[in-house]
Amino acid sequence: MVGTGRLAATWRYGLAALISLTVWGIPLVTATERASDPAVMWFLVGDPVLGLLSFVLIRWRHRRPALVAGLLVAFSVVSASSAGPGSWIIGSISSHRRWRLLAVVAPLSVLAGIVQERIGLTQDTLPLWASFAFGCLTVGILAATGYAMGSQRQLVDSYRERALTAEREQRARVAQAQAAERTRIAREMHDVLAHRISLVAMHAGALGYRADLSEEERGSAARSIEDNAHRALSDLRAVLGVLRDPTQPVGAVPERPQPGIDDVAALVAEERAGGMRVRLSNRVEDDVPAGTGRTAYRIVQEALTNARKHAPGTSVTVDVAGSPADGIVIGVRNAAPVARATVPSLPASGLGLLGLAERAALAGGRISHGTDTTGGYAVRAWIPWDS
Repeated sequence: MVGTGRLAATWRYGLAALISLTVWGIPLVTATERASDPAVMWFLVGDPVLGLLSFVLIRWRHRRPALVAGLLVAFSVVSASSAGPGSWIIGSISSHRRWRLLAVVAPLSVLAGIVQERIGLTQDTLPLWASFAFGCLTVGILAATGYAMGSQRQLVDSYRERALTAEREQRARVAQAQAAERTRIAREMHDVLAHRISLVAMHAGALGYRADLSEEERGSAARSIEDNAHRALSDLRAVLGVLRDPTQPVGAVPERPQPGIDDVAALVAEERAGGMRVRLSNRVEDDVPAGTGRTAYRIVQEALTNARKHAPGTSVTVDVAGSPADGIVIGVRNAAPVARATVPSLPASGLGLLGLAERAALAGGRISHGTDTTGGYAVRAWIPWDS
């Protein structure tokens, strides 16, 4: 940007200097013996001094355009070498759309040119009407050129602003996508690991709390802890597959798990093996879309995890039904606890139901949960078929 600004100023100064030298040099070459000595001395000394002063004043054309324009018009009456800066100020005023100032400066510039021509060194002058027409034509060309350059500058500035705006919007979209990705990964980590870790914590708590367990029961609990710990590590590696290096081959790291509606039966069977009394009713028609099935699976998984945490030992019913016309309806209910738990309660993260609500909302569905009239706790969700 700095280099471009210097280049633009350089060619403008060069063009103004060329105009001044041309207008100042032609009368000097064509001067005749009719010219008086004082006039020649002024033309050789005073005229260039005012011309140099004009080039100094043009630097303040943006800060004080009216003052600079007035001084340059006054110099143009008696100084031919001020023609370059005088032409420049007309173009500058036009490029910045200062029409009121241009309406004053333009006729004064034409008049100054006519006066300067008649008091100069040239012997043959144009008729008054020709000088006036030539001056109007010159000022008109300068104004039109300045207007065109101003329009081009505004167009370039608008393109630059659009590019900067697009860049800012792109950065905002990237930041938003990164935040959404972090939220999605956190939700996936919670949904996958909370189920496994809660089983490990439950069996470990039972081993520490129950002193009357037989060797066989202790061994079974230890094997369950080991098995769920291994599964948790496997699930963790799979979830972290979403963070893989994009430069690595796709098969170099494990992909994130993609459970569906068909995996709900295996999930329920696993809970039964862990000691939960759970019954499944699956009445889903046709093949469920992958995204819908994954959301339904996570809702059932989190609901069973919460039932194990907060109502251990109670019976749980899982009801999944749906069709392309009605969507997927999920209901998970546990009965009211009848006695105080014999195993210390597991810590609550406070994110499970919140994560379920976010999942349902992202899928275009809805979810409700709370205690029913019998004292049990129910989670009910609806998800559109094509979520």
